[in-house]
Amino acid sequence: MFFSDRLSVIQERIARAAKGRAVRLVAVSKFHPVEAVAEALAAEQFCFGENRVQEAASKFPALREAYPQIELNLIGPLQTNKVDQAVALFDVIQTLDRPRLAEALARAFKKTARRPRLYIEVNLGAEPQKAGIAPEELKSFLKESRDVWGLKIEGLMAIPPFGQDPVPYFRQLVALADRFGLQGRSIGMSDDFESAIACGATEVRVGTALFGVRGK
Repeated sequence: MFFSDRLSVIQERIARAAKGRAVRLVAVSKFHPVEAVAEALAAEQFCFGENRVQEAASKFPALREAYPQIELNLIGPLQTNKVDQAVALFDVIQTLDRPRLAEALARAFKKTARRPRLYIEVNLGAEPQKAGIAPEELKSFLKESRDVWGLKIEGLMAIPPFGQDPVPYFRQLVALADRFGLQGRSIGMSDDFESAIACGATEVRVGTALFGVRGK
């Protein structure tokens, strides 16, 4: 099946689950080669998600010359020493997760006119191996990000614990976004994006269902 065929299937499933709401599809292209991204672009998929700054930097600058409408999302952890490069490259940073990173982003913004949209990553399952702000710390971190560092936060992102029913976590993320007046709710991946949409996702991050099994 060609990428365009897989894309049509995913778009139809999103539309059915969304029931008239606008839901953004982020095609997760991490670990996939430039050729796979080019096939997606030919099918008019322009929104992508990458986990690593270095990998995205090796793939997207040249593609952007031909497709300036590309929107690139950072959906993996961001090291503070890569912040300047990330700000120059990405349109959305979905993984703001600690005060040091908020401070580094604020410093980077002073050097450039670029302002990637920012989401806070929330560690809903309190998993020690995962990044993200604990739900109970979100209020204070959001206030610090806004009041101390002057950052504009658009939404929240989360990855539910593997092997558990994701729906309660999706609902929790949406409730947190509602509580703090944040419009963006980035939840749902290849196996569960329809459930995420039913819970109120505004965007879903789909990789395997579009590109196939990833390399390493």
